[in-house]
Amino acid sequence: MRTIFSGIQPSGTIHIGNYLGAMKQFVELQNSFNCYFCIVDEHAITVPQDRLELRKNIRSLAAFYLAVGIDPDKATLFIQSEVPAHAQAGWMLQCVAYVGELERMTQFKDKSAGKESVSAGLLTYPPLMAADILLYSTDLVPVGEDQKQHLELTRDLAERFNKRYLEIFTLPDIKLSNSGARIMSLQDPTKKMSKSDPNQKAFISLLDDPKLVDKKIKSAVTDSEGVVKYDKERKPGISNLLDIYSNFSGLSIEELERKYDGAGYGAFKADLVDVVNEGLAPIQKRYYELIESEELDRILDKGAEKANIVAGKMLRKMENAMGLGRKNRH
Repeated sequence: MRTIFSGIQPSGTIHIGNYLGAMKQFVELQNSFNCYFCIVDEHAITVPQDRLELRKNIRSLAAFYLAVGIDPDKATLFIQSEVPAHAQAGWMLQCVAYVGELERMTQFKDKSAGKESVSAGLLTYPPLMAADILLYSTDLVPVGEDQKQHLELTRDLAERFNKRYLEIFTLPDIKLSNSGARIMSLQDPTKKMSKSDPNQKAFISLLDDPKLVDKKIKSAVTDSEGVVKYDKERKPGISNLLDIYSNFSGLSIEELERKYDGAGYGAFKADLVDVVNEGLAPIQKRYYELIESEELDRILDKGAEKANIVAGKMLRKMENAMGLGRKNRH
């Protein structure tokens, strides 16, 4: 069985864009792949964090993973900082990476632009991301287009290590998540849905109550045509709502266009509210059962235990390849 690794930062609100764009696919992938889902809290600290808020977000993200349908008997769910091999392997791969290639990363350029000072971690976090992936002999990494460059660097570092020391790393392939929907902002459908949008009506959180979902969908930007038809260029607003409807209901865009032929946006939006609320209800129920439970701690303990065994073996191979420590000490 091939291995998939995916890491998500614990950054607070999870919205329907995160769910439909990535997490929903993870639920399907766990049935046919050996999956590692990692809450990458060490990546989160490349920018300042409030410690209590970070702890809360870590736990919340773990509960969300399980609430959307990740099965701890099929997949390994764990917190990055609870597996020390990640930070150790990250340092070792920093010593294989070059400053020039790290400075060329577009995310570093974007996040450091116009800032007087940025943390060294912001520059060096791609080798840590490479370590996350390589420790598990990962075959496939499902990522969005924005992470493609980091994945290419991961492959370069793995290849460089294999040639310079010993051939121990699997070169991971990039699985661009094209099956997942790209959900746009409800207020500006030309931009991706984002929780950092200053307009709270632009996104739907997985924990929004039915009344709030109703309000946000009914105030979603459309056009004055009044025809429910999919056309990303001319009708980005209604096309985005059709994508959301299709992903929550399982009905194709064509089926929805036929269903609402001759109906106005009012009827379409009213039905969409019901469909979204029906989809969110079981997720919210499971989330609230888990969030303060011992069950969540047991699952995370088990995940860390399994990840530590697998990552520890690869770390020992890395140490051996680089000549670190004493031979056969483990």
